[in-house]
Formats: sequence, C-alpha cells, structure tokens
Amino acid sequence: MDGEADGLVAGSESEESGRKRRVHGMLKLYYGMDEEGKAAEMAKSLDPCDINGPHFDHEVFLNKLRRECSLAELMDQETCMVKQIRSLDSDMQTLVYENYNKFISATDTIRKMKNDFKKMEDEMDGLSANMAAITEFSACISGTLQDQHAQITKLSGVHTLLRKLQFLFELPARLNKCLELQAYAQAVRSHRRARCVLQQYSHLPSFKGIQDDCHAIMDKLAQELRQKFRDGGSSAKDLSECVELLLQLDEPAEELCDKFLSHARSRLESDLQGLEAEIRPYPSAPAVKDASARRLASPAAAGSPTDNAPKPSAIPSPTCNTDILEFIDRGCNEFVSSLCLVITSYQELFINHAQKGELVSKNIPQMASGKLNAFVDDLAARYFSLVEQRIQEEKGVGDNSLLVRALDRFHRRLQAVTKLLPGSAVPNQGTEIVMRAAKERVKQYLSALQSFYMDSLTDVRQALAAPRLTVASASVGGGLLGGMASGRDAPNSLPELLSSLSASILNQIKSVLASVHLFTAKDIAFSNKPYFKGEFCSQGVRESLVVSFIKFVCQSSRQFCDSAGDKGGSTPPALLLLLSRLCLDYETSTISYILTLTDEQFLVQHHSPVTPVTTLCAEAREAAQKLLNHYVKVQGLIISQMLRKSVETRDWVNTIEPRNVRAVMKRVVEDTTSIDVQVGLLYEEGVRKAHSSDSSKRTFSVYSNSRQQARYAASYTPSAPMDTNLLSNIHKLFSERIDIFSSVEFNKVSVITGIIKISLKTFLECVRLRTFGRFGLQQIQVDCHYLQMYLWRFVSDENLVHFLLDEIVGSSAHRCLDPAPMEQSVIEVICERG
Repeated sequence: MDGEADGLVAGSESEESGRKRRVHGMLKLYYGMDEEGKAAEMAKSLDPCDINGPHFDHEVFLNKLRRECSLAELMDQETCMVKQIRSLDSDMQTLVYENYNKFISATDTIRKMKNDFKKMEDEMDGLSANMAAITEFSACISGTLQDQHAQITKLSGVHTLLRKLQFLFELPARLNKCLELQAYAQAVRSHRRARCVLQQYSHLPSFKGIQDDCHAIMDKLAQELRQKFRDGGSSAKDLSECVELLLQLDEPAEELCDKFLSHARSRLESDLQGLEAEIRPYPSAPAVKDASARRLASPAAAGSPTDNAPKPSAIPSPTCNTDILEFIDRGCNEFVSSLCLVITSYQELFINHAQKGELVSKNIPQMASGKLNAFVDDLAARYFSLVEQRIQEEKGVGDNSLLVRALDRFHRRLQAVTKLLPGSAVPNQGTEIVMRAAKERVKQYLSALQSFYMDSLTDVRQALAAPRLTVASASVGGGLLGGMASGRDAPNSLPELLSSLSASILNQIKSVLASVHLFTAKDIAFSNKPYFKGEFCSQGVRESLVVSFIKFVCQSSRQFCDSAGDKGGSTPPALLLLLSRLCLDYETSTISYILTLTDEQFLVQHHSPVTPVTTLCAEAREAAQKLLNHYVKVQGLIISQMLRKSVETRDWVNTIEPRNVRAVMKRVVEDTTSIDVQVGLLYEEGVRKAHSSDSSKRTFSVYSNSRQQARYAASYTPSAPMDTNLLSNIHKLFSERIDIFSSVEFNKVSVITGIIKISLKTFLECVRLRTFGRFGLQQIQVDCHYLQMYLWRFVSDENLVHFLLDEIVGSSAHRCLDPAPMEQSVIEVICERG
C-alpha cells in the first residue's frame, strides 16, 4: 500500500510539473520569448488562417471554416475553441495568484531603491564641496612656503654631506671596534661603502690618511679571515661567511678554492685510509676453493649425492673483521656523506654566491666548477678502487643477499652526487662497478655449480665402489663395476643414484637462480637499469650461467670417454651408463625445463642472440650417445679380455678330451647377465625379433660342415681344402654383414647386443690365431654351444649370435690339425651337466 501511495504521489507531482511547463511555454509563445528570455527571431507566418500567427484574420478564418466544414464539424470546432479559451483563462489566473507575492515584493524594492538613490545624491554633493575647499587651502600653503623651499633643500644637502664626512672621519675607529668584536661582516660593509669616496679624494692629505689607516686595518682583518679559513674549525655558516668576505676583499678566488679543497681532501683521505685499513689479507684462492669443495662434497659413506647436498649458503665466505655490508655502510656514511657535504659547501661558497653581485663578472663559477669536478673524480676513483678490492674478496657464494644489499646501498648513496653534480661521471662509474660485480658473481656461481657437479660425480663413484666390501659382491663375479653386484643387491641402486644426482643438480641450479635473482628484485635500485633488465638476464644469467653449466655437464661427461687403456681407464662402466642416462634425460626434458624456468624467473627478452634449446638438446643427446657407445666398448673389452686370456694361455693342440664347460664361459654368461640387469635399471627393454621355438637347442651348420670335412678328408684331392674354403667364403658373401662397433640405441637390447658382438668378435679373432688339436676343437664346440644356450636371450636378433658362434667353430675347424667334431648329443649332455 505504501508503494502504491508513493507511486500516486509521484504521478501527481509529475503531472503538476508538466502542466506548469506547458503554461510557461504558452506564455513565452504569447510574448514571443525564447527559453533565455530574449526576443526570438522566428520566421513569421504570413498565413491569415494561422490562429497563432501575427497576420491572423478572423473573417478569412471563419469563411474558410464555413466553406470546408460541415455543421457537426463546426460545432466540434466551437466546443474545442471554448475549452482552450477557458483553459487559458484558468492558467492566467493561476499564474497571477502564484506570482502575486513576487509582484508586491518587486514594487517595494523599486520604491526603496528610489529613496536610497536620493540620499546618495546628497552625500555626493557634500563630498564635492569638501574637495574644492581642500584644493584651495593647499594652494594657499604652497604660495606661503615658496620662498623658503630652496633654502630648506640646500640645508638638507649640507646636513647629508656633513654626515658622510663624519662617517669617513669615524671609519678607522669603527673598523677597529668591529675588529675587536669580530664583526667582520659589518667592517667589510663599512669599508666597501667608503672605499670609492676615499679612492676618489685620495689626493687630499686628510682623506689620504683615512685611506691608509683603513687599508692597514683591513689587511689585519683579511689576515684573521685567512687564518680562520685555514683552520677550518668553524661551522659551515661561518666558513661560508669567511669565504664571502675574502672574496669581497678581492682575495684571489682560485687560491681560496685550492685551500678549501686541500683542507677537504685531508679529511676525506683520512676516511679512505680507514676503509683501506679494513681490507685485510684474505685466505688464498686455492684455500677458499678447497674449503668450498669440502663443504660441497657429501661424505663418501652416505652413498648418495643428495644425502648432504649443500646449498650455496653452505659455502664459506672469507673471514674478515667486517662483512661487505658493513664496509659499504662505513664508506657511505663517512666518505660519501663527507664528499656530499664538501660539494654542497663548495658550491654554496664559490658557485652560488659568486653568481650574485659584483662577482659575476670574474667568471668564478666556471673556474670553481672545473676544480670541483677534478677533485671529486680523483677521490671517487680511489674510493671505487677500494670498493672493487673489497668486492673481489667476496669469493664465497654464500649469502648473496648481503652483497646485493651492499651494492644497492652503494648505488643509492651515489645518486646524491648526481643531484649535486648533474654532469659528473661518478654515478655512472658506480653503476659500472655494480655491473662488474654482478658479472663476477655469475662467474663464481658457475664455478660453484661446476665444482658441485664434479664433487657429486665423486660421491657417485664412491657409492658405486662401496658394494665392493659387501657380501653380495663376493658371491657374484667381479667383472661388473669393479666388483659391484647387480643393482638389486647394491645398497644404492643406479636409479636411486641417478634420481638423487639429477635432483641435487636441479635443486642447486634453482638455489643459484634464486640467489642471482636478487640482482633483479624490485626493491633494488639498480635493477631498473637497462643492463639488469636486458643483458644481465639474457647474456649474464641465461647464457653465461645456465647454458654454460649445461654445456659443461655435457663436455665433462664426454671427457670420460677419452680415457685410454684396455679397460677404459679408471672410469667405472656403471658411471658411464648413469651419465649417459643423465644426458638423455637432460635432452628429453631437463634442459627445456631449466631454460623455461630461467626465462620466466628473469623475464628474459631474446633481443640478443641466445643459444636455442634445440642446440643444447642436440649436444646432450650427442654426449649421451657417446657415453653409451663407450660403455658398450668398455664392457665388451672387459669380457673380451677374459676370452682372449682363456684362448692365449691354453695349449689347444695337446689338451685333454673335454668333459665340462670351461669356467670362463660361465663367467662370461654371469657377467652378461649382470650387465643386462644393470642396463635394465636405467633403459627400457627395446624391440627384439621373434625367437624361434628351438633357439636354445639349435645345431650349428658349421658342425655338419666340419663333420663332412672329417668324413671325406681321405678322398679329398689336394685342391679339396681350397674348394671347402671357397664354399665357406661364398657362404659369407650371402650372409648379412655385422657392424661390430656401430652406435647403439637407447635401450637395453641394443646395448647388450653391442657388448656381445664385441666379445664374440674378439673370441673369433683369437681363435683364428691359434692351432687346435682334435680335443681343442671339441672344447670350442662345447664352449660355443654353452654360450649359444644363454646369449641368444639378450640380443635383438638371435641369428647374430648363431652366425658369430658358427664363425668361431668354423675357424677352429679350419685351424684344427685333426678336425674330428664331437657328436651333438654329447655336447648337449656336457653343457646341461655344466
């Protein structure tokens, strides 16, 4: 109900306001006025039938209505016109009633204005009469005093001259009094007032005596001012007054500048000597590096590179009396503050004051500015040298926030020099010091990352060597990892070592990036410089730190492949395998993750040329491939060494009839199995060709060829052996060529296949260099059959093993003096028993 009532009230108010607007509009239209109350210059209608126009003719209008309208229409027109007339009468009455009070008030106001203006006219007439009387009285006074005016003026001039003469005669006494009271400024002002007059009338004896007395007194005053200026113990205000007075006494400005700067230099050099005394001899760089290495390296017994993985904060900083922040604070609070005070005082004394009064024409500001700039540049260069020496002593990459805060404070305080000396090069030199410090810090972090990586590899090697002391290593052959058992028996498996190594390196990189990111923090003043927004992020952090470290990882990993020796030097084969997997993981995901993290954290803009991710990934993949190929070569050489010694140290002509498989063959199978398990911990299985159902029971074709040679040996002609060799060579021509040292793929089957190829090829070449008897050939048959029973499971294509073993047995038969092969059933019985 309340809402309806409010709606009705609002509707009635709107209707009332609309009615008033309509009435006012009609009145304006009647009086010919626009909205602003001015006469509207509207086009006047000439139509005599327009009832609202000025040329309306009622006779014409009525005649037109009678001609055009019917009776009903005429009645309606009359009714409408009567309503309009009544409405207009009503509106006119309403307007009169509403504005009645306004009309009465306007009438009263007009009557009152008439009375007020009448009173004002009477007052203006009285004022005019008074002004006329005053003018007459002033003319009378001027006429009376006309004769005495010249005499009064002359007496006034004489009085002024006598006062000046009195001042001149009293000047020596006045100057002595000021000198006693140390009112030096008043004495100088008094002397300057009289100096021109005394100089002008110096030819008169009386004035000459006064001038000489004043000169003596002023010389004494100037001497006291020089002594006061030289002592320099006064306040800045007194010193400024002293210099100003000396300049007014025509003291050489250049000499005053030199004295002022010389005194200031002594105080500033004492501040610099205090800073220099704080720079103590630090431990030598190798000592600091060794201490950092000891902190970075994890204990060997931990077995994992992340058990005690150090953060940058764990690296010690050089020991000194004060840290870098305290050193910079002292330099800013003492030297820089004193330098700014000297600059301000000097400018106030010799530049700002010299630009006023009579001293402008002497070109003192230009001379003083040149001396000040040289003075500031000289002392600032010494200060910057000390700061750089102290920054260079910050070898440890521990708390980087301390160095950044120190550099920020150093940079901020130098901005005061910019405000005092806008054209000085000191702030820019300070910014260059900050930039060089940031570059050097990046180099230190890169060196720390490299040291951490090499120490982590040392920990991995120790962890890989630790199983040498376990019981498991005694039960398994020592050919793998220098005595390490399979990954399942090792206390630290390869996946755990790989995961911990990769995680520790990644965490270390993140920690270093977080430390370096302090240089670009928003609350750091110099982070707004173009260098820290562009080149530092792209070239400094991304290229010089992250990309360089990734390249170092790849290059240092490839260096493990350069070790010489039959067994691949001192590098454990498991380390080669682990590093190859690490580089492969870097190529797959880690490199792109690290660079993306760097780009996002530092907002790297690739305006300058940077190393693309694909280049780094290709380098990492190349390193992984080289490491894996070297791993295959090393493991193949280890097994080959056993096979070579077993062939070279045996008398194959006079050996006994074989009853067992030789132990070295069992060792080969055991080591191959261990390698298979080891590689399987880091790499996927790979693709194998379909195996035949009787792979383990296969009979070599060379066996039957050997038996045929023995069976028909008596009937062979002298050319028969050549024919047999010819048939064997023809058979090889149509066999698939085997590349022994080809690159392997990143899977377990390819790696084991490469190792077995190298081992069996070595076995084949060793057999070709020996001569065999009947039992020697049979022993080779037994050994090859035993290898064939187990090795075919590890390779991608079992025909490869069959072909190489066929070659070994065939070469033995060719090199045999009495080629009488053993029956296949006997061989199988011996191998199954073994």
